[in-house]
Amino acid sequence: MQHAPSLVLFDLDDTLFAHRNAVSAGILAFRLHHGGALGAADPTIEDARWNELEERHYHRYLAGELDFVGQRRARAREFVEPFGIDLAADHLADEWFDRYFDHYVNAWVLHDDALACLDALGERGIRLGIITNGDAVFQGNKIAKLGITERFEHIVASGDLGFAKPDRRIFHYACELFGVEPEQSVYVGDRLETDAIGAADADLMGVWLDRNRAGTPEQLTRAAAAGASVIHTLDELPALL
Repeated sequence: MQHAPSLVLFDLDDTLFAHRNAVSAGILAFRLHHGGALGAADPTIEDARWNELEERHYHRYLAGELDFVGQRRARAREFVEPFGIDLAADHLADEWFDRYFDHYVNAWVLHDDALACLDALGERGIRLGIITNGDAVFQGNKIAKLGITERFEHIVASGDLGFAKPDRRIFHYACELFGVEPEQSVYVGDRLETDAIGAADADLMGVWLDRNRAGTPEQLTRAAAAGASVIHTLDELPALL
């Protein structure tokens, strides 16, 4: 990108919104409230197990194997199976997930560096948008609760389109909404392949937000080969651009 970009697009979960922190806080609070064997189980192990189930079944939803409610039911049923809790009936799985979800929502916050980054880009006249893999209504409600809806001209959710990141079509669709060429656009996200490399392959400037500095040498080499930049906090983004 030879000139300063006119458009910066963001991922939502774990880029702007502290999703993983909210999940961990939510599942811990719910387990303790539930009590019994579920409440007494090792919190580190159960947190990791819940995260793995979310990752696996949410990608089944994105691939069209499950609908949005179906992936929630699958996560709930598999999570409680070791504790002998029967959620075979759909209404029981829904009720269980809804009780967990209340705790998750209570923990919703932005990452500490999100607003300052958005402010800095806005002051430079850079247009802002979001591309998120997920259900449009759910993600839109989340953005509204976080109080950042008005900061973005357009919010693109894969649930409305039938294709998801890293499919280049979703990046091009967003650029067309803004009337901006991909080459003058940036996409920032916390996943190397799905976000940064997916964007780079679609001719945007891809930026990998590796908050925990967890990138392996192989991943960093892959990012460089794709032309994707790597940052560790959103505070670094304005200077990068």
